[in-house]
Amino acid sequence: MTESYKNEDSHAANGVKPGRNGIVKNHHNNCDHQYQQQDKKVYHAACNGEKHRKPFFESFEETPMLVAVLTYMGYGILTIFGYLRDFMREWKIEKCHIASEREEQKDFVPLYQDFENFYTRNFYMRIRDSCNRPLCSVPGAMFDLVEQTSNDYNWTFQYTGRVVKDVINLGSYNYLGFAENTGSCAAAAGEVTVKCGVGVASTRQEMGNLDRHEELEKQMASFLGVESAMVFGMGFATNSMNIPALASKGCLILSDELNHASLVLGARLSGSTIRVFKHNNMQSLEKLLRDAIVHGQPRTHRPWKKILIIVEGIFSMEGSIVRLPEVIALKKKYKAYLYLDEAHSIGALGSSGKGVVEYFGLDPKDVDIMMGTFTKSFGAAGGYIGGRKDLIDYLKTHSHSAIYATSMSPPVVEQIITSMKCIMGQDGTTIGRSRIQRLSENTVYFRKRLQEMGFIIYGNDDSPVVPMMLYMPAKIGAFSREMLKRNIGVVVVGFPATPIIESRARFCISAAHSKEMLDSVLDVINEAGDLLQLKYSRQKCVPSLDRPFDETTYEEYEE
Repeated sequence: MTESYKNEDSHAANGVKPGRNGIVKNHHNNCDHQYQQQDKKVYHAACNGEKHRKPFFESFEETPMLVAVLTYMGYGILTIFGYLRDFMREWKIEKCHIASEREEQKDFVPLYQDFENFYTRNFYMRIRDSCNRPLCSVPGAMFDLVEQTSNDYNWTFQYTGRVVKDVINLGSYNYLGFAENTGSCAAAAGEVTVKCGVGVASTRQEMGNLDRHEELEKQMASFLGVESAMVFGMGFATNSMNIPALASKGCLILSDELNHASLVLGARLSGSTIRVFKHNNMQSLEKLLRDAIVHGQPRTHRPWKKILIIVEGIFSMEGSIVRLPEVIALKKKYKAYLYLDEAHSIGALGSSGKGVVEYFGLDPKDVDIMMGTFTKSFGAAGGYIGGRKDLIDYLKTHSHSAIYATSMSPPVVEQIITSMKCIMGQDGTTIGRSRIQRLSENTVYFRKRLQEMGFIIYGNDDSPVVPMMLYMPAKIGAFSREMLKRNIGVVVVGFPATPIIESRARFCISAAHSKEMLDSVLDVINEAGDLLQLKYSRQKCVPSLDRPFDETTYEEYEE
């Protein structure tokens, strides 16, 4: 279903009832010309009446019926042939490459769940050459790729000895272009490596706490505008190991349905009750909040110890931006806590790169737990959590990631410090600010050109994550291979990482991309789109808040 919204008042928009076909007949339907004229006039209102500082426009165009039918047919044919090939493997007609139990252990409880790997061996193996590609250079705007080939249908690979040079990189999360081997960041990291070495060989609470770690945490707190911050050596573990320290049995976690796997794992490890709300749907979230307060815990009906709302700044598969003003309004209204994951938005959004909070012009103090990673915009590794000082002091003594994990590597710390100073302008230059501006310009330009070509693009106009819909399983690998033939490196994603009929290519735009580079990429995408017939867009736009939702999670507001 098409989702594109730029509404003047959230309650008014939510009160519009869709027609029988789900389309609202109003003056918002022309999303090409009319929205461009109204960009400077229309503002998106929060639930508490406060207004966004800029228009908020996202699009999720409806999947064409014929494409959906053909996609299901494609997966159906793959499933039939998958069972046929499994039958042949069982009877030794076809060689079996998959992990299996040894003959002498046939009476044991199976170590490998054969059916659970059905999709992996019968579909993923067909496109495995589109993943797992080994690089041999810095993943900047361009990279070098080690060529590999397979003689057994992608079960194993052999290097050919050839290096594919100057492949344009549209897959790495190098938003601000700091993934580089020259410049101030690389020089500073090299100096620290000589002085402090690569590894610390201890935890922060023992012998692994360096002065550089302390400086980074102070600088991070200053950058975010919070009282205190702490850093961790792994971004995934920042979520999965810290959420269990913040919530436990008797607590309620309200999680967006498109949250990252690290957030999902952390919520499950906490032992809390988990309830999922529709993506960016404030009616669904408010209904869950209201029900949680009215009914309390199951069976006992006691009040929840705490309610924690977990959302992301930019959702990495959809390219959408969280409706943070509304989330904060609901959080305040129902006295819940808010956990914001800014892995993709920190550095990439906001006039000075401070993320989705700055993007909407909000107060950082309204977000209880601010989390993010250094793997994207900072070109490094690890993650952070920022907030009140008492929160950080608590995590330093209760977080498994803080107590048991090895400290962050010194050159990684220095890379973050130097790149953050550049973003903040503390290096005496305007390089950081210019990169943020260039990223914004590249994002808008790239998205606009793809839409003009007729591709279906998901997400927010300001999101550097640009999903382009492929749909059919056969086109996932075909698109990736055709792009690589033309020296463009892209990431393709399919089920189960996405819904089964929503396979896509995911482009990540960088400030390191020049306009000439993007133009050459767009020409190649246009050529591949014609070759593979990927231009599905029919430019039928409907305000997303006017679309019908699941009745169990959406309540219509009567004016």
